[in-house]
Order: sequence, then structure tokens, then C-alpha cells
Amino acid sequence: MRRSIIVTALVASLVALSAGSAHAQATPNRPAPPKGAPSDFVGMVSEDTFADAGAYRQAQFATQASFGVRVLRQTFDWSQIEVAPGSYNFSVYDSFVGDAARAGMTVLPILFHAPAFRARQSPTLTYPPTKYADLGDFGAVVVKRYGPNGTFWTDNPSVPKLPIKAVQLWNEPNLKAYWGGKPDPKQYTALLKAAYKPIKAAARSIEIVTAGMPQSRIGVKLQKFIPAMYKAGAKKWFDTLAINPYGRTANAVIKNITRVRDIMKQFHDGAQIWASELGWSDVGPTSPQRVGARGQAAQITKFVKLAARKRRSLKLRGFVYFGWRDAPPYAGGKDFWGLHTGLLTLGGQPKPAYVAFQKAVASVAG
Repeated sequence: MRRSIIVTALVASLVALSAGSAHAQATPNRPAPPKGAPSDFVGMVSEDTFADAGAYRQAQFATQASFGVRVLRQTFDWSQIEVAPGSYNFSVYDSFVGDAARAGMTVLPILFHAPAFRARQSPTLTYPPTKYADLGDFGAVVVKRYGPNGTFWTDNPSVPKLPIKAVQLWNEPNLKAYWGGKPDPKQYTALLKAAYKPIKAAARSIEIVTAGMPQSRIGVKLQKFIPAMYKAGAKKWFDTLAINPYGRTANAVIKNITRVRDIMKQFHDGAQIWASELGWSDVGPTSPQRVGARGQAAQITKFVKLAARKRRSLKLRGFVYFGWRDAPPYAGGKDFWGLHTGLLTLGGQPKPAYVAFQKAVASVAG
């Protein structure tokens, strides 16, 4: 998903809506994760709240936390943070991380989109950094700001300390759009290797998560990309393997996770899998993931229950739903099914999926 475009479009659409679209405030009852699961088993992508700080964000965060969401997966746009070589501006991210912590949630940063002085630039493609170690240096700076001993927490002692536990290295590198037009599992493994040590040096406990990789017809399929990563030695350079296992049904999503678990077994890897992006749309352009309003609610309900039931056998670290609220069309008016996966409409009204997600997470609480 091209998040930078989504965020830009959301800013304009949310300004007029933010005052009137804050829904249910947090209740004292916050569903726990399934028994034995990590505290941040349930996650959400919420680009609308990243785009619209203040009262709107705080209200939505309170509701998300009341639904049992404990981690927010958010792109940390490297090009917007490192504004000049060695000079960093974290003001926008300080606000987001702080508001999340006040609501009882932590953040999973996606380290992505290198600045022009670190990578080749293109209006249609995202390139990896020219020097892969630069991503590790950037990740170390992020961890030193928001990790267990991060300066953000000492600079803001009134904010509940909920440091980041993990960082995700890049986004969907098996797609042409996010790897300079030529996805290469060996090169992505080289990126992991170069970034791993600097980040671990900043905080040994930080969980290194691979980029979320989708099973897509417009990229390299996972049954080719992931084995090639292992053959290139990737096993030593991550703690958790992430995939974006979109599927028409909840069963199809679980099947995608199972296939990746089987690949990992072939390479004797017992690491956990994080389903770092999944969802269904109710409307929008035709897609296997466009399933109608009732279908969206039904698939969410079924997936949450399946994920809780199969968590141990699949070694499922957690899942992240994409996303909280629908987004407007891209610049030029181009629509896409992924803009309609929200639990809320673009106008901020709850869909049947909103209640379905809430009830499903509560039903599997430990």
C-alpha cells in the first residue's frame, strides 16, 4: 500500500470531519490478548490518526485501545525524518508515539523510504538505500529515540513509558514498486544483514521484523522469494518473519500463513510469523478482497477467531488489520480496493465491520 499518498489525501479530508466524527470513547473494559499471546497480538494501521493529530486522534486512539488494539503499525518515513545527513526531525512522530502511549498502545515502526541523499529517487518506484548499512544507522537512531532507553521517554516523563519493542525493515520488497522495479531476495537479505547489527547495538532487546511480504501476482511470489532469502543466509538477520497475507477469505489468509510456516520448517526456522497487514474491502474496484459490507464483517470475525485458535501451531506473533478508516482516492481520482478496508467509512461512520472487530477480539480475550 502506498501510505505516503494515503496520508497526504487524508489530511485534507479529515480537517473538516475531525470535530464531528469522534466515536465511542474508551471504556474501562479492554480485552486482553488470547491466553499466552503477546500483549500486542492485536494491531491496527490507522493512517487517519497519523494525519490528524489532536482531539480526533485522541478519541480514535481511545476507541482502538478499548477494542483491544495494543500496537499501531506506522511507516516512519525516513525521508521526512532525516532532513539532512545526520540531522533528524522527530516532532511529528513524537506526537504520534506519545498519544499512542497515553492510550495504552505501542508503535511498530516501518523503516521505509530513504531520503534523496541516501537512495535513488523516482516518482513511481521506491528504491532501497544505496548503502544498506544506512538503514541500520537510521534504525539505531529511531531505537535510541523510542526504544527501552529512548530519549523520548526521559524528555517526556509525564508520558506513560511504552517503548517500541520491534522495528520492521522496509515494506513489501517482493513488489517492483518498493524495490526499484527489480525485487531481489538476495539483495533484501543483504539489507537485513547490514541493518541488524546497528539496531541491535542500540538496544539488544529490539525485535527485528522483516518487511511484510504479500502473496501478489504483481511481484515475486512468496514460495520463491522467502526460500531465496533463506538460501542467502537471512535466518541469522531477523527475529520475526512478517508477511502481508491478504486473501479473499479468512481461511485463505490462514492458508497463506500456513504455507509460509511450511517453508520455514524446510529451513529449520522456528521463528514467529507476524501477519503485519491484512484486510477486506466492502466497496471499491473489483478485487478478490472486495467482499461487501456483510462479507467484510464476517471475514474479520472468522479470521480473529482462527488466528487465536491456530496461534500456537502457526507460531503466530500477532496480526495487524489494515485499516481503521477508509481513505480518499489517490491524486488524479484513481480508486483502489485497499482504500476501502476501513472499519469506518471515509466520512467516519462505523461499518458492520467496526462492531464485528470489537466483538471478535473480545470473544478471544484471555
